Amino acid sequence: MTAVVELADVTVKRGQATLLDRVDWMVEDDERWVILGPNGAGKTTLLQVCSAQIHPTSGVVGILGEVVGTVDVFELRPRIGWTSAAVGDRIPRHELVRDVVVSASYGVVGRWREHYDELDHERARELLVGIGAGALLDRTFGTLSEGERKRVQIARALMTDPELLILDEPAAGLDLGGRDDLVTTLSTLALDEFAPATVLVSHHVEEIPPGFTHALMLRGGRAVAAGPLPYVMTEEILSETFGMSLELDEKDGRYSARRRT
Repeated sequence: MTAVVELADVTVKRGQATLLDRVDWMVEDDERWVILGPNGAGKTTLLQVCSAQIHPTSGVVGILGEVVGTVDVFELRPRIGWTSAAVGDRIPRHELVRDVVVSASYGVVGRWREHYDELDHERARELLVGIGAGALLDRTFGTLSEGERKRVQIARALMTDPELLILDEPAAGLDLGGRDDLVTTLSTLALDEFAPATVLVSHHVEEIPPGFTHALMLRGGRAVAAGPLPYVMTEEILSETFGMSLELDEKDGRYSARRRT
């Protein structure tokens, strides 16, 4: 296997605040990771490091065989698929869904004067169909439900055939039905042997899709535990991560947790 992310003693500070504290972590190309932790644990900061959006204060970051700080990040970033609320907020609401997806080929948000050939448009159609959003091709982004927007963003993130897919709280803002639909979509993607290495951030164990293989637990910017899901997803580790006594259940590959009474 090949490492797509390698962090060695990575620390990120902003002023007096330490957002990540000496994190060591590795993601290989056939793994699907979920990062769990409470608010302020450093999850989004970690994703920004792994997507070459920010540099660490100290430590070494390797992404897709390149060392951050010695490579042009503008050449590295197109190899990484990325979805987040910030990206979604930048998408013009009048943009056709087909254009939202295809414009990722140029790494832009919003069509301008770029030229796309039929192969680009066909790939966009195939990706939308593959995640169950084929009927949305000719809709405008602003008319979509929140769940539909999440699916379109995932298709957009896959447009460039990335080697690493990063999903920052993709289920945030969804109702129960929308969340379960999205989890099913992500599970299908995770179980596809040709899908890229994937890193998903969440606050909730209920959002872990079946097919995900590993978990990293963060609290206060530090790694509590990391490794294969069955070994890391325990009541003891989950309770330490969230700072409360929790009961954990698993059924048919789906987890649920509640405070111990």
